[in-house]
Amino acid sequence: MIRKFDFLVIGSGVAGMSYALQVAASGKGKVALVCKTSIEEANTAKAQGGVASVTNLKVDNFAKHIKDTMIAGDYISDPRAVEQVVKNAPAGIERLVKWGVNFDKKEDGSFDLHREGGHSEFRILHHADDTGFEIQRGLIEAVRHHPNITVLEDHFAVEIITQHHLGIEVTRRTPDIECYGAYVLDPDTHKIDTFLSRVTVLSTGGCGAVYATTTNPEIATGDGIAMAYRAKATVEGMEFIQFHPTALYNPREKHPAYLITEAMRGYGGILRLPNGEEFMQKYDKRLSLAPRDIVARAIDKEMKIHGLDHVCLDVTHKDPEQTKQHFPNIYQKCLSIGIDITKQYIPVVPCAHYLCGGIKVDLNACSSIHRLYAIGECSCTGLHGGNRLASNSLIEAVVYADTAAKHSIEHIDEYDFNDRVPEWNDEGTLSNEEKVLIAQDVKEVEQVMSAYVGIVRSDLRLKRAWTRLDLLYEETEELYKHVKATRDICELRNMINVGYLITRQALERKESRGLHYTIDYPKHAYDQN
Repeated sequence: MIRKFDFLVIGSGVAGMSYALQVAASGKGKVALVCKTSIEEANTAKAQGGVASVTNLKVDNFAKHIKDTMIAGDYISDPRAVEQVVKNAPAGIERLVKWGVNFDKKEDGSFDLHREGGHSEFRILHHADDTGFEIQRGLIEAVRHHPNITVLEDHFAVEIITQHHLGIEVTRRTPDIECYGAYVLDPDTHKIDTFLSRVTVLSTGGCGAVYATTTNPEIATGDGIAMAYRAKATVEGMEFIQFHPTALYNPREKHPAYLITEAMRGYGGILRLPNGEEFMQKYDKRLSLAPRDIVARAIDKEMKIHGLDHVCLDVTHKDPEQTKQHFPNIYQKCLSIGIDITKQYIPVVPCAHYLCGGIKVDLNACSSIHRLYAIGECSCTGLHGGNRLASNSLIEAVVYADTAAKHSIEHIDEYDFNDRVPEWNDEGTLSNEEKVLIAQDVKEVEQVMSAYVGIVRSDLRLKRAWTRLDLLYEETEELYKHVKATRDICELRNMINVGYLITRQALERKESRGLHYTIDYPKHAYDQN
């Protein structure tokens, strides 16, 4: 089956929905919003902390936010991207509010601002401790009511379409690769349909699910990055995986691990060993409010030194009622496993949280493939550099959705549908035995990445990961050629592709920088902080 949409948006987080709303309002054509599961399930909805934007001009300004971002990124952020996001953040907040998103305010009507690790001022807009959920709620309502947007839930994008599918050889040196749409798996027919588009946007989120423990939902298998890489797009910065320092330690839960927001440390939470001893003074003068990479490595080291499964976050010294008011969801979640955070320490552990790299894009969110944009976590704008500053991700998604929308609206009339694209060849069968192989291989990818490509790395560990992933790649590609494409085998392929990219780019960086810390090149060792 062939379907045509002027704008094809793959992914339904804040980036994809913001873009869809803006291009739909232009009247330039029909928009398809392809969701891998339901429109509600996205990394956006898991973001608790908030959105960073300069709004209190009495004490804050763009220069301070830019400086904080550059410091957190270990000075390898792209200054142009940083300036673009910071200066356009207030307008992005206005768009979110216009679409129906609510942020907490004080009695005088001004925003109730939080401060998080790495920020020099209070500039985090939030909605209690479920900001991402509120943003997702507001945008979903706006998207569902827009007549120009077709929402396709439980549809899985298998590959983006380029000249390669027309029988033309495409390599990484091909200068004029073009995207004509995507092949998408229909959940009802189990067939792969051909979606032709004039503009295609990848907003597929991150890749936390390639690790055994992550705050991301299980769907975060790096699909957009893997599809773009196979289509020969440029992918950068994959070595910079942010491990959130404080996920709730609960061995009974896997994906997603429950996030204990950065805002709780901004609120005054103190990191301690289970015996009550503080330890962050050994690693950074900013103590528990140091950037996430420093805090995550410090926790990782303390756990190894003392043989611990977790460390603790302490807010028992804070006013109990204020704690419940600020963090109602965290309070209830911890209470559900027998922990009263107003009286007891919260057990926390670092886990995979955010990808700072991804599909390389310019200031208009254009990838190296013509007519293909990438926004949100699957993109590498240059904003985050070596490490993302807390709460910069949601505002990056909103700002780059805006620049992508403006650029694609301006140029869409130059593009036509490519009617020469062939339909998908769906030969093959998938047996129950092969499904067992796929499930086992997914576990192996998670184990390899967690053991060898985690918070602290070495060349030996990375090479071992490369060898294991290479074997899994060969086996999976051989299986893929002989079976009917299904979501589970496609996700496995994507996880292996993304794991390989993280490992390869980690090996290529011969220094410790930002989130990439290797014992072979300890340039930024703990005692230098």
